[in-house]
Amino acid sequence: MADKLNILVTGGAGYLGSTLVPALLAEGHKVTVLDNFLFNQAPLNHVVADPNFTPVRGDARDEAILKPLVKGIDVAIPLAAMVGAPLCDRDKTAAVTVNRDAVGTLCKLLSKSQHLLMPITNSGYGIGQPGKPVTEKDPLKPLSLYGRTKVEAEALALERDNAISFRLATVFGMSPRMRIDLLVNDFVYRAVNDRAVVLFEPHFKRNYVHVRDVARAFIHGIGKFEEMKGQAYNVGLSDANLSKWELCERIQKHLPKFVFMEAPIGEDPDKRDYIISNAKIEGTGFQPKYSLDDGIRELIKGYAMIRNSVYANV
Repeated sequence: MADKLNILVTGGAGYLGSTLVPALLAEGHKVTVLDNFLFNQAPLNHVVADPNFTPVRGDARDEAILKPLVKGIDVAIPLAAMVGAPLCDRDKTAAVTVNRDAVGTLCKLLSKSQHLLMPITNSGYGIGQPGKPVTEKDPLKPLSLYGRTKVEAEALALERDNAISFRLATVFGMSPRMRIDLLVNDFVYRAVNDRAVVLFEPHFKRNYVHVRDVARAFIHGIGKFEEMKGQAYNVGLSDANLSKWELCERIQKHLPKFVFMEAPIGEDPDKRDYIISNAKIEGTGFQPKYSLDDGIRELIKGYAMIRNSVYANV
């Protein structure tokens, strides 16, 4: 496959896409973004001057729109999704049709020579065993509609010989299409603005990864596709398997006036409680560049500018 590729990114104006698309363009690739621009933001304004960038307004579920876009591409990256358990529970039909069925349509349209890089969530693992790192060999046991639709989409993708699946940890960090409802982003926002947070299930552990490292993982997968294809890979920070309580302790080091306490007032709809092993993707030569502390520092700076809950999915 040629060094400079034609890449289709559905949902490319979202939180991850608005970080990934500029990174792909910086690599010299031609990038077409299909997005419905649902959140009335303009997170790709800074790349419109690039002649290799083409935006298309439309629905990733619409085969009539997808079909001509798929012609001539080398790589498809379906980021279009209803992300998170609360959003999926609010619109269950959209969750199934966007998260799973649109991926099925894309798989049907792609030829064997066209590559697919599929993001899902590592919340598909459900509840892990205490102290035992979860690997890609462990069964997927999603406990939410969001988790189930993404796991089903992964199965559709990996039925093909030309796909890689990335099982993403909880993503954090500043992005042109910002989301403050992701756990790290949310806790730092509260620490900056409220100086306090009340925790439920504070000892539930999960893994984390910077949004720019997720973009780097996709670029890594494009470059090492033949070596990595047909498999799933956990993508996260191996030194950041932390409980909510431990996460707050890390934030408190940067914001000493931040107060946090436990109260039995809620539950995680995904029931995420696990330690994740990222050894498999690290074995292919990928290493994250951005630490949890890097992300906390940049979020604190970002929240000096952002004071609006429009930057959330729910």
